[in-house]
Amino acid sequence: MTDNAEHITAWRTRRETSADRAEVYAVTAAAFERAEEADLVDALRADPGAWFPDLSYVAEAPDGTIAAYALITRCHVDGAPAAALAPVAVRPDQQRRGAGSAVVRAVLEAARARGERLVLVLGHPGYYPRFGFRPASEYGIRPGFDVPSEHLMALVLSDSLSVAPGTIRYPAAFGV
Repeated sequence: MTDNAEHITAWRTRRETSADRAEVYAVTAAAFERAEEADLVDALRADPGAWFPDLSYVAEAPDGTIAAYALITRCHVDGAPAAALAPVAVRPDQQRRGAGSAVVRAVLEAARARGERLVLVLGHPGYYPRFGFRPASEYGIRPGFDVPSEHLMALVLSDSLSVAPGTIRYPAAFGV
């Protein structure tokens, strides 16, 4: 499909509710073809130092089912607070139709509105630049574990922000 495929469906994005949890789990497990990322979401929900209930977003298909999910939680770069975008999951039958882009844009806008200043993502370097992410190494931000540097990306949500370099520290639930 072409990039125009994103405009085939109008996706309704919104905050996740407690009634969505089972469906979010199912979508996340299906998207990754394993339960680890879905279990990660549950573990992050239980971490009051990481969990932002207002930054857990879904995209609904026209029939009201959840097509995609995106989560932002607290992380740190050295001692400075930052935000981590992970996981982003799209139900397999809805992939390449714009649901993932819609939910990522919505959760990033919500993060900006709540005053978050820096969002980091460990993901596909061909996907996340469309949202403004750049290699985190350009800001002197590095992972504290072995991963190709191009997969760690950063998005500065305020043009007036100077980004301090350092090592990203994820919540314990990430296991890194």
